[in-house]
Amino acid sequence: MLTYSIRRFITLVLTLLLASILIFAVVNIIPGDPAQIILGTEATPQSLARVRAKLGLDRPTLVRYFDWLEGIVLHGDLGRSISYDLPISQLLASRLLVTGPLAALAILFTIIISIPLGIYAATHHHRLGDYGTMACSQIGLVIPEFWLGILLIIGFAVNWHLFPAGGFTSWRENPWESLRSLLLPALALGMIRAAIMARMTRSSMLEVLREDFVQTARSKGLPERIVIYKHALRNALISVVTILGLQLGQLIAGAIIIETVFYLPGMGRLVMLAINQRDLPVVQGIVLFIVAVIVIVNFIVDLLYGLLDPRIRYD
Repeated sequence: MLTYSIRRFITLVLTLLLASILIFAVVNIIPGDPAQIILGTEATPQSLARVRAKLGLDRPTLVRYFDWLEGIVLHGDLGRSISYDLPISQLLASRLLVTGPLAALAILFTIIISIPLGIYAATHHHRLGDYGTMACSQIGLVIPEFWLGILLIIGFAVNWHLFPAGGFTSWRENPWESLRSLLLPALALGMIRAAIMARMTRSSMLEVLREDFVQTARSKGLPERIVIYKHALRNALISVVTILGLQLGQLIAGAIIIETVFYLPGMGRLVMLAINQRDLPVVQGIVLFIVAVIVIVNFIVDLLYGLLDPRIRYD
């Protein structure tokens, strides 16, 4: 297990290094001059040159990349925003106060909705409950997140006045209102992913329920509840956890759209503003942060395999 963990960690580091190269290269070939955007179209060549020198844009691309990488590795410094004139890590931390809880709530909704539905469909295979669950999940697969978010706003905010239609109240000012502001967008994100996870849970449970050890447990007279939740579910969760880890990346990408729909000051809106303002350091820093989160989550998922199924051994 230790050897496997070390190999996976080395792979993680190499993946992040390759991702940093690709992100820096792609972002820096985007058309547009940040100095021109800052000073406007009437700027003189001399003032443009001064701003480029201040931003370090007059240095070779390779030198700028290694300076950026050195700052990240040695100091945890993602750079400085051109538009806000603030450290990117500070901007990111403030926006994570919105995006972090939003993602956590969305994952919570995904688990609460999908796993019970998947188990129910598997234990009622080829019956009305199974067909109904699969039909609902199929609908969830084709509904766009932004459209579901708009429907939730119309139903729960405009018509029933149960939740705010948009905006965000600071956690320090009113934690309860902050939580209420995130419930509808988190539900919009979670329900779409719950449709995928419910189908995955059902498929995994059906496969495990056919295994010999499940039949043996039933032949011993164990209650069906123990067979399902103690023996079958633990083994079925291996595939479910894998898909859940992969869903995290899609969830962060979906948060960009949802934060726009609900006008939330999160990481997604920060990325959109940075792209519009040609704030390259912010785009680089946030995209690299998202990639790092996805890679680390999948690294943790790989290590969880051995805990979920003792039969798995890593040579």
